[in-house]
Amino acid sequence: MKFVFTKTKIPGLVIVEPEVGSDERGSYSESYKASEFLKAGIKDVFVQENRSISRRGVLRGLHYQRAPYGQAKLVRCGRGSMFEAVADLRPGSRTFGHTFAIELSDANGLMLYVPAGFAHGFYIINDGTEVIYKCSKEYNAGHAAGLRWNDPDLKIKWPTKSPILSEKDKALPFLKDIVK
Repeated sequence: MKFVFTKTKIPGLVIVEPEVGSDERGSYSESYKASEFLKAGIKDVFVQENRSISRRGVLRGLHYQRAPYGQAKLVRCGRGSMFEAVADLRPGSRTFGHTFAIELSDANGLMLYVPAGFAHGFYIINDGTEVIYKCSKEYNAGHAAGLRWNDPDLKIKWPTKSPILSEKDKALPFLKDIVK
């Protein structure tokens, strides 16, 4: 099956739409095929896959791994609906600090390829939403970092002003505090 790869205004950040086949039994699609991604210029090899199931109103992030453990990610929604947001933190990038957001759902089937060097987070729109994402490097707790979800410098237009957050996410720094 094929994929449609749509570039965004932030270099390297790509919306991925898998081809979906359906008949009277239901539907089928591939969520990843190395040869197709390679043809689209995405060379990352994914070595870890994460899954979370959350209730409506939960916001996780914005999280990232500091170098040399930066992770490229392929994010999708297996069930339900989510608002995915990312921030470019790549040193020297002309789009450093720029953000992008998209709704991912089981209904639209879209995925987001996020290169290493981005922070990512998501807000859960429906109870029981399943978020699945592949990572190009294994998680390293010593290099885990994050940014405050509501950082005014990032200007992310989240669909809520009062999400359910972990204590850890409530205490994350602002962009201005990590850029010195």
